[in-house]
Amino acid sequence: MALALIIALPLLGTFLSLMTDRFGRSWCASATAIAPAIALALLLQHLPAVLDGNTLLFQQEWLPAIGLNFSLRLDGLGFMFALMILGIGLLVILYATYYLGKEEHVGRFFAFLLLFMGAMLGVVLAENLLLMMFFWELTSLSSFLLIGFWSGSSDARKGARMALTVTGGGGLALLAGVLLIGHIVGSFELTQVLASGELITNHALYPVALILVLLGVFTKSAQFPFHFWLPQAMAAPTPVSAYLHSATMVKAGVFLLARLYPAMAASDWWFYIVSLTGLTTLLVGATLALFQHDLKGLLAYSTISHLGLITLLFGLDTQLSTVAAVFHILNHATFKASLFMAAGIIDHETGSRDMRRIAGLWRYMPHTAVLAMVAASAMGGVPLLNGFLSKEMFFNETLNQGLLGSFNWLIPAAATLAGIFSVAYSLRFIHDVFFNGEPVDLPKYPPHEPPRYMKIPVEVLVLLCLVVGIFPGYTVGPLLAAGASATLGGELPYYSLAIWHGFNLALMMSFVALAGGVLVYACREPLFRWYNGMPEADAKAIFERGNQVLEKVAAAVTRRLETGSLQRYIALMLLSALVLVAVALTPIKSLQGPVPLSPIDGLTALGLGILCLTAVLTVFFHRNRLKALMTLSTVGLIVSLLFARYSAPDLALTQISVEVVTIILLVLALFFMPDRTPAESSSLRGLRDFTLAGGAGIAVALLAFAVMTRPYEHIGEYFLQNAVSGGGGHNVVNVILVDFRGFDTLGEITVLAIAGIGIYALLLGLHLPHPLTDPKGKPWSTDSHPMILDNVARVLLPLALLISAFIFLRGHNLPGGGFIAGLITAIALILQYVAHGVEWTQRRLSVSYHSITGAGVLIAALTGVGSFVFGNEFLTSAFGHFHIPLIGEIELATALFFDLGVYLAVVGATLLILSNIGHVSQDESSREVL
Repeated sequence: MALALIIALPLLGTFLSLMTDRFGRSWCASATAIAPAIALALLLQHLPAVLDGNTLLFQQEWLPAIGLNFSLRLDGLGFMFALMILGIGLLVILYATYYLGKEEHVGRFFAFLLLFMGAMLGVVLAENLLLMMFFWELTSLSSFLLIGFWSGSSDARKGARMALTVTGGGGLALLAGVLLIGHIVGSFELTQVLASGELITNHALYPVALILVLLGVFTKSAQFPFHFWLPQAMAAPTPVSAYLHSATMVKAGVFLLARLYPAMAASDWWFYIVSLTGLTTLLVGATLALFQHDLKGLLAYSTISHLGLITLLFGLDTQLSTVAAVFHILNHATFKASLFMAAGIIDHETGSRDMRRIAGLWRYMPHTAVLAMVAASAMGGVPLLNGFLSKEMFFNETLNQGLLGSFNWLIPAAATLAGIFSVAYSLRFIHDVFFNGEPVDLPKYPPHEPPRYMKIPVEVLVLLCLVVGIFPGYTVGPLLAAGASATLGGELPYYSLAIWHGFNLALMMSFVALAGGVLVYACREPLFRWYNGMPEADAKAIFERGNQVLEKVAAAVTRRLETGSLQRYIALMLLSALVLVAVALTPIKSLQGPVPLSPIDGLTALGLGILCLTAVLTVFFHRNRLKALMTLSTVGLIVSLLFARYSAPDLALTQISVEVVTIILLVLALFFMPDRTPAESSSLRGLRDFTLAGGAGIAVALLAFAVMTRPYEHIGEYFLQNAVSGGGGHNVVNVILVDFRGFDTLGEITVLAIAGIGIYALLLGLHLPHPLTDPKGKPWSTDSHPMILDNVARVLLPLALLISAFIFLRGHNLPGGGFIAGLITAIALILQYVAHGVEWTQRRLSVSYHSITGAGVLIAALTGVGSFVFGNEFLTSAFGHFHIPLIGEIELATALFFDLGVYLAVVGATLLILSNIGHVSQDESSREVL
């Protein structure tokens, strides 16, 4: 349960951030920090168990039929990432308190930040792959909100849209890959997936699953050629960049590489795709970082390069390379987060991030300069700092791999070249910002040190760079061992975290990188001239042009298909249905099967005759809207009677209740429409419609005849056998709605609630001319509310409510239930509006239908969640028999609360739709009309 709390606390903390926004930044930041601080404390309680190599699991069944369970996993790898997410997240909260301006909506910012934090915790702690996908997509959505936080900026909006498009597309590919893995293994639980590595890699679908998974990984972690979105995301506030794009979001991709390593890495497909992609990204990012003039742009491309380095390590065919990858994930998070924060301080105090303008800041901001220089040195791999240790391990593993045969030397050569550029852009960060003359035309001059507490997060992270670099075995050693062991899924290979390993090739590569980086930076002017002579490729402009082309194509297709003609749409739909039915029935030798048709008695034949006649009359009178509505209502009534005739009383009650509500809605709408529909269709179109309608009728009849004369198995037997024992109710239909298929019902009432609110929004402020005469010119009666209707409505209301309560309470064992009872209540209340008018009724019924609708959906959902408390699946109902004095023995079921939610949602949504139609014409006449 503690694992679930670790994820839930930041998500719940979003409400605290929003509620404390009005009290100022400090109070809001303090309130925001409460949830992640408690979550961090809960996480640290499990540190001893994790360091001992234990894996903690929390499992709660949710939708086991599709393999989706709320199951969580805490091992060394998950603990390491959760520690980074919560620890750096708390530092970012403190930093953002002083970074954001007084005019910023800090509560909204912190709410988005905690939403992202909870989503990332869900990704790294999920045991179920489908659950992980839910949180994976939530990270994309919440990062979209954070990147576009400054919504007034065009760059922010475009950067957020680009990030969501790329990572969202990769997420769809990853979902397909996860589904294939689940199909191969037979489970989505990581414990089984990680133990089925041989089964997965030997399966015929393995290459497809691997490529789909890697597409999700590469898009999320900004690997080439999907790297272009990350620099554009730098339009976000710097706290977002420090958190999302160095420590968390982009690490989600490499986390998934580490998590699935035991299950998918034992193949050449993995080694070549992952290693070559990582190597390309490493070189591209390192090269482009040197030529960026924007401070955050340099850090963005350096992040891409380091993510490529980590990906390359996961792709090398040595176990120690995986240890090095995990180590560099930790190191990169510390020095890159501190560098982004330092860049934000510089921007905050100078008003610029252009390195051609900010120079000589050592004189003005010496404290910040020292912190930034140490962090940049760690990024460049300077000895006695943490970046040096993991880079030396990286160089060593490029020497020990055997991927390219006789061309193995290419990988260490490329790694050394990337190391040279890494030192060069780190040196440029230090020299161009803090030395190199004086500032040029700064918006804020002279710059000065930021507030004291704004530097504390940077100091903490830089201190970690130093301590880990000097005492790696005592500081990060146990955590690294736990994380690497969980990644490899077994025993760790021998490795040493000593600062000095003697003179070897890896050390020589480090020295070459350091010396070469200094040389490249010293010769930067010709390199910059060469780079400026290259064709300019603006990723944002290319992406926007691609979007525009896509929009034009979509618009052309839409214009072709969506002509605005409802008749055309229905014609295409019927034609498609006809083709499908014809294709399905053509192979059948005989339409009639071995099962004889049931005999039809005279009363049933009469009902069917009336049904057919009224259907034909509806078509015949379709130009006279009122007559067509009357005949159509007869069709609905006969259908209700047919349900009752064939032993479906629940369906009959539902049908007739829906029929009444629908007829009322149509009558109210017809009040504002012409009485007759003009004849506009040509004879040819009429022939087309007649042919399609007749063909559809014949096809449905033939299909029904073919199905009903053949034996088939249906799920009804299961429900009949288990309704009493499993749901505690004799009314099988109601038990299905509130228990067996309760999740469907919850979705349906949610859709109904959304539809009600949507229609309310459409009607809000709408005023249509109030017709004063009928279509023949005769004036409407001045008596808007006839006395007879007034008196009848008063009498019917209590009777209808009593019947509604009766139908509701008996619904679990006899025909009825919350849906039917809700419709009856809604009809009774609508009658009051019709009889007495809007204002009269609302004065006596001063309730918010929005609240009723929302309360209904909330009660139904909470009833389902309540099952978790007792260790059952979502929406599992409980029932029992109880003896009540003076009443006797009765049965009570928790499904009653779910049915109450259905009842309230139906009443609220129906009244929300129907009652507000009265407002449409209320201001157009002195008379009240509904």
